[in-house]
Amino acid sequence: MKIAITASKSALSSPVDPRFGRCPYFIIIDPETMEFEANENTNLYGASGVGIQAAQFVANKGVKALLTGSCGPNAFQTLQAAGIEVITGVSGTVQEAATLYKEKNFKSTPQANVASHFGMGAGTGSGMGQGMGMGQGMGRGMGGGMGRGMGMGRGMGQGQGMGMAPGMAPGDPAMPSFNPNPPSIPPEDEVKTLQQQAEYLQQQMNNITKRIEELKKMK
Repeated sequence: MKIAITASKSALSSPVDPRFGRCPYFIIIDPETMEFEANENTNLYGASGVGIQAAQFVANKGVKALLTGSCGPNAFQTLQAAGIEVITGVSGTVQEAATLYKEKNFKSTPQANVASHFGMGAGTGSGMGQGMGMGQGMGRGMGGGMGRGMGMGRGMGQGQGMGMAPGMAPGDPAMPSFNPNPPSIPPEDEVKTLQQQAEYLQQQMNNITKRIEELKKMK
């Protein structure tokens, strides 16, 4: 029996990536033996349809179940049509997730737990987008790759600028988005999703700071 787990890197010790369609790796693993193969997600930076493409890839691997942090509606429907059990809200390492699945500590997810385009943002541009101002609420911040978080309104840029996506530094994955109007999900699942998003936001802020220091040294 094989299952698929979304991962940030290619090892069993890698953290489970919270995004299904935009995870860097799919790890196909037998939870009984822990034998696995790591598959790079070639659609990571695709403009659209990445969730469906990811679901088709996983289905072609003949897996019984998918373990991930979040799964959008299009990918969820494709996985269900292929007879694949979907389990969201998964965190920890890939090995820990596989062990918990083996011990039957997970319950199937009945529906998608994030909206479409989770982890991508409002568009596919490479700029700062609509955000970072001082206007209304959380804004639509940081353009494609930075999701709908981080902005404070509709100021400070209108589209293609700053070259911030995908990712904030070479090799970084796109950041998960904050959806101000998430679909109805159990509170405990929403807490896990928001915690995962917060971790990635912190990771990206660390990457930004590191890159700034590198650029200063080049002067």
